[in-house]
Amino acid sequence: MDKETNVIALSLHNNPLLDLNIKHKLYCIIKDVFDILFSFIGMIVMLIFAIILKVSYVITGDFHPIFFTQKRIGKNGKEFKMYKFRTMVPDAEIKLKELLKEEPYKSQWKQNQKLDNDPRITKIGKLLRKTSLDELPQFINIYIGDMSIIGPRPLVKGELDDHNGNHAIYESVRPGITGWWACNGRSATTYDERLELEYYYINNRNLILDLKCIYYTIKAILFGKGAK
Repeated sequence: MDKETNVIALSLHNNPLLDLNIKHKLYCIIKDVFDILFSFIGMIVMLIFAIILKVSYVITGDFHPIFFTQKRIGKNGKEFKMYKFRTMVPDAEIKLKELLKEEPYKSQWKQNQKLDNDPRITKIGKLLRKTSLDELPQFINIYIGDMSIIGPRPLVKGELDDHNGNHAIYESVRPGITGWWACNGRSATTYDERLELEYYYINNRNLILDLKCIYYTIKAILFGKGAK
């Protein structure tokens, strides 16, 4: 081996950027395996709960589909159909347009993309949201590769524009069922605070941070912290 080759080999061996890249690739592999395994388990749990939920809705006289789909923006700005259990009345989108004609609701929606004591939410829906069980169908999205277990929340088209968000950063990773915002306040935070938490995760994501997200999410669900 000549001197030049030795220098190149030594520089590669001591290159912190190369080490960082290898660690990041290893992290991504572990994360993908984790997503695949838990998506299978999650879908089994979802199917069992879907039967219970359907019966519960029928008992209350609601015969509409229990699943709700909405177009969201994922990695690289790709649009996908996100699945959730329905927590609102069937004509929720029409009712929202009517509600936003009233100033109190309009200002709340503009600031947080949510409504306090949203009149469109059903009684069963309130329980689903409080326990985050309405998120279970998103394991389907994880299985087909649109989402991850951990990541920023998937947004609707134009949502970042309304809050001067950074598309390049936010859309550089797959969105998740839970994430750093979801386990640090959830609905109890303002929208700008939410974005700061989401960007923090995206810029600092690693295996330890993912494990913290899972731990704090379980804790938040058990104690109902920040859920609405």
